Amino acid sequence: MNTKNNMCRLISDKVLLIAAFAAISLSVFQIWQGITADLSAPVFRPIHLSWILILVFFTLPLIKSQQSSFQYLFGRSLDLLCIIAITWASYHIISFDYGDISFLMDGLTTLDQLSGLIIVVLLLEATRRTVGLIMVVIAAIFLLYAIFGDILPSNVASKGFSIEEIIRFHIYSTNGIYGAPLAIAAGVVFIFVLFGAFLQVSGAGNFFIDASFSIAGKYRGGPAKASVIASAALGSISGSAIANTVTTGALTIPMMKKLGYKPEQAAGIEAAASTGGQIMPPVMGAGAFVMAQFTGIPYSEILLVSIAPAILYFACTLLYVHLMACKLGLKGMEVTEKISVVLKNGWHFLLPLVLITSLLLMSYSPILVGIAGCVAILVAAMCRKHSRISIPVFIQGLKEGALLALPISVACGTAGIVVGVVGQTGIGLQFTQFLMALSGGYLWSVLGLIAIAAMILGMGLPVTAAYIVLSIMAVPSLTELGVGLLAAHMIVFWLSQTSNVTPPIALAAFAAAGIANCSPMKAAVQAFKLAQGFLIIPIMMAFSGLIWIEGENTEFVISIVLTIGLIVAVAGSIEGRLFAKLPLYNRVLLLLSAFALLVPHHFINIAGVIIILIIAFLNYKYVKVNGDEQYQKSRDQQLENS
Repeated sequence: MNTKNNMCRLISDKVLLIAAFAAISLSVFQIWQGITADLSAPVFRPIHLSWILILVFFTLPLIKSQQSSFQYLFGRSLDLLCIIAITWASYHIISFDYGDISFLMDGLTTLDQLSGLIIVVLLLEATRRTVGLIMVVIAAIFLLYAIFGDILPSNVASKGFSIEEIIRFHIYSTNGIYGAPLAIAAGVVFIFVLFGAFLQVSGAGNFFIDASFSIAGKYRGGPAKASVIASAALGSISGSAIANTVTTGALTIPMMKKLGYKPEQAAGIEAAASTGGQIMPPVMGAGAFVMAQFTGIPYSEILLVSIAPAILYFACTLLYVHLMACKLGLKGMEVTEKISVVLKNGWHFLLPLVLITSLLLMSYSPILVGIAGCVAILVAAMCRKHSRISIPVFIQGLKEGALLALPISVACGTAGIVVGVVGQTGIGLQFTQFLMALSGGYLWSVLGLIAIAAMILGMGLPVTAAYIVLSIMAVPSLTELGVGLLAAHMIVFWLSQTSNVTPPIALAAFAAAGIANCSPMKAAVQAFKLAQGFLIIPIMMAFSGLIWIEGENTEFVISIVLTIGLIVAVAGSIEGRLFAKLPLYNRVLLLLSAFALLVPHHFINIAGVIIILIIAFLNYKYVKVNGDEQYQKSRDQQLENS
């Protein structure tokens, strides 16, 4: 038995070594393609996806447990067969003669169809291993609709396509699996994921965390506020709320618990802050690059209009964190490193961020900007003796970048199936008509339905995949009601983020709960409360000028003021305090004022803002005269317990 177990471990080690070499090679290949762009889309995208699929079957075995050597070896044998099948099918697809258009009239050959079918089936299996079963089910439902749509009721029916027609559309064109979502994942997203990996291995991630503690650590609830700031800095670069949660949460969550936050509160704060990183410029995760592709709007413009909403989101989260700290009677950290010391040791890590932000704003190619960022972070690290990285660390960055990209590319490939079916069958128009009929043509109703759909999709889909599906299906209904194209996509993009913090399945909150050692569901409830900005700000995008358009500066400023008022009113009514505990009637007035800010009438908006200001001023005066009784009570209780 021991001999068999040793053999299993030996095979596992050898496979992981091969996978590491494949991952490093993929990163090198992606950089080469990004610089030269020698390979055309029908060649590059299948190569990228096949490489990704092979890595998935190498690193995520069918049978993980090695307790039964027979089962493990059998599973590994099946994985090897899948890798061979992927290699053969991808080679056949890459060498397909697109110049001979006879296949459009005569159809695909048997080998062509078999190659396409292998890629579809094994892509769905890779999706199950990396993303989860729900996304596989969604893609399968869309494929079944494309095949059997002709037998459905007339109001939802489609032509009904043969297997050959579906394979031809989804594999031998750039409309399905190898369509726009995978193009973004294989290009700019991969490069920026690699940039994030280099930031981590170079020590830049620790610099941002240390700087956050230096800035906010000494204030009330300092570690929680530092968590929010650090997540804003790192979340954009990592492109993954879960990765951000694990990275920053490993340090911030224990410190929050030590300071006095309940475990579920610490986990919720970290999850809400980390999820917000994906809407924070300059990188904003993978979804923003997909948005640029879908809308045809330059990424630099998307970056600019995203700055104000992102700052408002983190201001909202910081407000909740502060109110929570006040209710618990918490104080700041006693000892923090001076920001001057932190900057002295790590200021050079800011240069790559300044560089990529400047280049993106100057409308350079995002892929080349990402490559420049990778080079810049390595050069910056080598400029200082204490941050220099060795060749093994550099290679580790190449490997980590490729492995971090696996779920993104797989999810985008599967999302391409959904996008392809929508385009092939025309179901998008039918869904828009259904949504309009169900909502009665009211913008409020449409926003509510989209928010519900985003939460449901988010239970099984990564944020980027959820955004792709929703943008294809729901954006037309928003534009039909007068919402601008960019604003409509931003609304759907923001609502898609709620999947990471919304019960019953909130992946970022669950990851944070594992670090905090608390109930995942309690952590998700806290995260959802702290991430109210994901619901408040999209509403303001729809009903105000929060998405800045050149020339509409006054409307933009008014929208920011109204959004701040709405954030304060909702937070005060939910938490029951601003500067001190609020009476019940004040909480009710704040809630009514919040609704007043959403009414499209300036006098009602002004009245709402005035009421909020009066309540806040009276609450502040009360604390000045009487002190914060609840805070003192909490501190006394803490002293007694200690």
